[in-house]
Amino acid sequence: MKEQWRLLETGYGSAFTNMAMDRAVLVANSEGKVLPTVRFYGWEPSAISIGYFQSLAEEIDLDVCKKLGVDYVRRITGGGAVYHEKELTYSIVISESHRAIPKNIMESYGKICGAVMKGLENLGIKSTYVPINDIITNGKKISGNAQTRKAKTVLQHGTVLTDVDVEKMFSLLKVPNEKIKDKLIADVKERVTSIKHVLGKEVLFEEIAHAMKIGFEQEFNVELVKGALTEEEKELTKKFEKECFSATNWNHRR
Repeated sequence: MKEQWRLLETGYGSAFTNMAMDRAVLVANSEGKVLPTVRFYGWEPSAISIGYFQSLAEEIDLDVCKKLGVDYVRRITGGGAVYHEKELTYSIVISESHRAIPKNIMESYGKICGAVMKGLENLGIKSTYVPINDIITNGKKISGNAQTRKAKTVLQHGTVLTDVDVEKMFSLLKVPNEKIKDKLIADVKERVTSIKHVLGKEVLFEEIAHAMKIGFEQEFNVELVKGALTEEEKELTKKFEKECFSATNWNHRR
């Protein structure tokens, strides 16, 4: 009988709730209170997340974000600024000591990205892993990923782009000048793709989530069983959202 992990399908949430929930699951798992957990979610309203080590003021045009109603949040994972709009985001939380997760960080990225690649394959998209944290198809990026390890627990989350609006993304990010911006937009259009672009059609969020569920089951040889947040995780999510992810001193700390 296959090992069972928990599947959370939490739908669309704010940037602050999404990041708080990932952290709440990490804490619960690190204390041995919940199974290894895979979660699928979206972003409403759209948002920019910045890496833990980045400066909000240097990366994001806060005035444009406010004008367009776009949230912004600092992640607990590293990496660069990411615009979240038309995408499915996954997270996986699992003990560092679990047999399924390589001890080596690079290898663990590859293993988890392997699950995303199998999910894409279930949708008819062949892809390749490019260390340390990208998945590409036809030479273009379709998924970016970030990982942290805290309390002997791995949290990796990443995006699967369903569509991409490069102009809107660059209106929200700070770029030194307009000439550079035009070149960057053209460059990103050459380097980034999405499920819609590859398949030439819209694919429902639920269909992508189902394909990814099967991909994780295939990669890790487990059964994902639909579950819900525990009461403790719900309380932690509220706490982390209020005290951390929606707080000015967290988001503007660098």
